[in-house]
Amino acid sequence: MRKALIAVILLFGFLAGCQSLRFAPSELQKQNAWLCNRTAMITAQTAKEEDSSQKLQGLTKLAELQSRAFPAYFGLPKEYPPAETAEDVLSQSNFILASRALNDSTARPDGWEMADSAIELGIGLCALLGGAYGLKAAQFLRLAKTKSNALREIVSGNELFKKQNDQFRESFKQAHKNQSPKTRQIVAEMK
Repeated sequence: MRKALIAVILLFGFLAGCQSLRFAPSELQKQNAWLCNRTAMITAQTAKEEDSSQKLQGLTKLAELQSRAFPAYFGLPKEYPPAETAEDVLSQSNFILASRALNDSTARPDGWEMADSAIELGIGLCALLGGAYGLKAAQFLRLAKTKSNALREIVSGNELFKKQNDQFRESFKQAHKNQSPKTRQIVAEMK
């Protein structure tokens, strides 16, 4: 019964896929989404007040409507940036916020963190399944995680060494020239 329940849960997880999973937006991203909507609202109001062309008024009204989706998707920030007037929106602090939010959003999750999470999930599933095979699988996964961490530390140390000792860069490359293509690929992915 227990194994059947686990099989059903795993099957459901595979069928559901990962599309609904996303990393939680940061406070910066929430502030930027809210500021984007507020900027579009002020832009639409300004276009109407300044009696701009119908085309420009329509575009700004549409942009305001479209930008409402951003704070709805990201969630509201805990602290709102200043954005009551056009002058508030155009302040330097909001330009900095937008730039930082862009940098924050382009950052991708670290592969090591994802691999560690997957290994931890595997260890948890092995513990849940129990038995001698579960214990052996959990031990294997713990060893794999330890080796993975060791390899990451070695690559990080090598990169630091090359940055701090530029005069040894060529001899360092020569020492590693006999690595297999697979090893080179793994190291390149880790960098």
